[in-house]
Amino acid sequence: MTDIKERVSRCFTNVFPGIRQEEIPLASPASMGAWNSLAHIRLLSLIGEEFGLEPDMEDFEELTSYPAILAWVEKKVS
Repeated sequence: MTDIKERVSRCFTNVFPGIRQEEIPLASPASMGAWNSLAHIRLLSLIGEEFGLEPDMEDFEELTSYPAILAWVEKKVS
């Protein structure tokens, strides 16, 4: 697992403490009842802090799954 993947995964486990590692790559609001609007804000804020990024409103609307979030972070930090 790359450093970026590990760090994004760590953010997921901080926001969703009950999530298992094998569930993280498939995580989305549809697959996780705990992923509500407040959790979404907390998750993207935490990821922003972790990587020194500032998600804008469009990002909050589009980044609704682990794969989408990971791709966004990888794009922003490269």
